[in-house]
Amino acid sequence: MDLASNKLGWVNREPKDAKVQRLRVYLENNNGMKGLEILAPEEIDRAVKIFYRDGFVVVRDALNSERLDFLQKGCDRVIREMLELDPQRIGNRGSHRYSFGAASKTGHLMHHPEWAMLLDLETVTPILTAIFGSPKYIARGGGGDFCLPGAIEYQSLHSDMGERFGAFMDPRGVLSYRDLPCPYICCNYLMVDFTNINGATRQIPGTQHSLQPIPSFEEEPEWMKLSTVCPAPAGSVLIRDVRAWHGGTPNVSQEVRAIPNAEFFAPWYREPARRCVPREVFDQLSEHGQRVCQYIVTDSAEELEVGVSQDFISPKTDHNKLSEFLL
Repeated sequence: MDLASNKLGWVNREPKDAKVQRLRVYLENNNGMKGLEILAPEEIDRAVKIFYRDGFVVVRDALNSERLDFLQKGCDRVIREMLELDPQRIGNRGSHRYSFGAASKTGHLMHHPEWAMLLDLETVTPILTAIFGSPKYIARGGGGDFCLPGAIEYQSLHSDMGERFGAFMDPRGVLSYRDLPCPYICCNYLMVDFTNINGATRQIPGTQHSLQPIPSFEEEPEWMKLSTVCPAPAGSVLIRDVRAWHGGTPNVSQEVRAIPNAEFFAPWYREPARRCVPREVFDQLSEHGQRVCQYIVTDSAEELEVGVSQDFISPKTDHNKLSEFLL
């Protein structure tokens, strides 16, 4: 993956700053989830059990070397297109931190064949089918995120499914969406090895059903800040229940950490979804791939306006917090 940090990261930030070096040493010595289990694609039953328990599971070799190279090159192309519009690395999730989808005119990247490939992989589809209990789940789209070297802040813990998702409402006020089986899965694909210093995602096990308020960064215990999905090899997939608490970590390495994704709704769950798969891309998909994206494919005569939004940059940083080493 040709994403050299000396060209893309550490803009207006100094990797040799004493505080950054202290943070790097701390992460090298402490960061990483204890007892992280990484499965093979054929361990379907074990994957389902861990997913139901923890709200996420990591599966290695989801992408073979050819597919990994294909997706890496797609990420490289889109990242460079985005960064051309953001020379100061302001980002749209804080400095040096970016959402692919939020920068796209369609809100997704499924118009790229590299992302559309993720709609049906023989290494992942059987696991999703087993988790949902049916192959009739539905694609929402896909995007993902990346952080550059120099993304020295933590991203606060959050859930990707908040009150804005209103498809489920119990008029009795007894149940919430957190009481339900998993309604919505995100599959993040690792373009580089997740390490303890390159901004790997941290996940808090078992929080997909939690009714407790998500702690602020200041309230977060140290073990949560260190509950990072690493080490994990490139080509793996992080399959996660989007209700589970998670957040980004500092990238004080010399490489870009990208995790493109595909997102799926359970067969019984629906939210409004934008049409983001062009008909010509749809026609190249497998039968299963075509079925899962039936609600997000364009009409034959419809043309998508694609590309990076010119105004995607957002200086908001209230979601990102400095480590005590950087204060």
